[in-house]
Amino acid sequence: MVDDGSAPENKEYFPQNEYVTKLVHEVNRGKGAALKTAIEYVLNSRPDCIGVVTCDGDGQHTAEDTLRVAEEMKSTDNFILGVRDFSLDNVPTRSRVGNRLSSFALYLCAGSYISDTQTGLRGIPKKILEKMLKVSGERFEYETNVLLELRSMGAEYREVKIETVYLDENKSSHFRPFHDTVRILALMLKYIASSCASFITDIVVFSLLHSLAGLGILVSTVIARVVSSVLNFTLNKKLVFKSDTPLFITLVKYYALALPTMLISAFGTGILSVLLQVPESSFIITLIKIVVDTLLFIVNFNVQKKWIFKKG
Repeated sequence: MVDDGSAPENKEYFPQNEYVTKLVHEVNRGKGAALKTAIEYVLNSRPDCIGVVTCDGDGQHTAEDTLRVAEEMKSTDNFILGVRDFSLDNVPTRSRVGNRLSSFALYLCAGSYISDTQTGLRGIPKKILEKMLKVSGERFEYETNVLLELRSMGAEYREVKIETVYLDENKSSHFRPFHDTVRILALMLKYIASSCASFITDIVVFSLLHSLAGLGILVSTVIARVVSSVLNFTLNKKLVFKSDTPLFITLVKYYALALPTMLISAFGTGILSVLLQVPESSFIITLIKIVVDTLLFIVNFNVQKKWIFKKG
């Protein structure tokens, strides 16, 4: 049990006996820090363990469900999530709507669909315990970050249905639907901001070269993409994905994606312009390019996250 800087009147909830090991933070450091303290303790003092099961102390997780999660983890060696049924009548609206929003956001950003993103009942196999210590976050955001990092940790996951218990309309919950959903989407939002800056640069340079300088679509696209790609690469590596991959390797991967994307953008814009019989000098060509590049944007996000700027 982890006492994360609890007030004196709450010390009674942390017994010290032959069955319980109590770990103490003298000041409140947050749930993420408490979980890391417990995981580090297990790694150092329980070398023969098969993993750990985390369980919140607010009364929402039953002993039976905790045992089921442990048994599922033992039999599969997977990351196990004890998930609640949010379709039940006793589920507060805030929790139902909030979890659906955060589940969709997680799927959009990480490609993983998890029906209960806020569950604290989780089985963590030993093979990823050290990786869990490296996930960022010291407070409640840590559990969300773990879900976002499951794929990069190489962890397969399973869900186990658990009892849905809400005490006093779940007033003790720290879950904030809008805030937590935005937090999950933070990576996507930063990528969008980076892409918008590069996109605007690309469109402005393309328009200046094509409409004012009279250069062809292919030449204008190449020059515009070179300028915008340098800006995009720098922003994504330093600010969005914060990748520590060597510069040369990352550059090779980046342009291995950027060059085909540039050609698809150029020829896609050109082919659509011919099919739609748009005049060579028409501004509509720029609008066609916007549509083509928007579709490419979605594909590029996933490729950059999972391959080019993949951590480690």
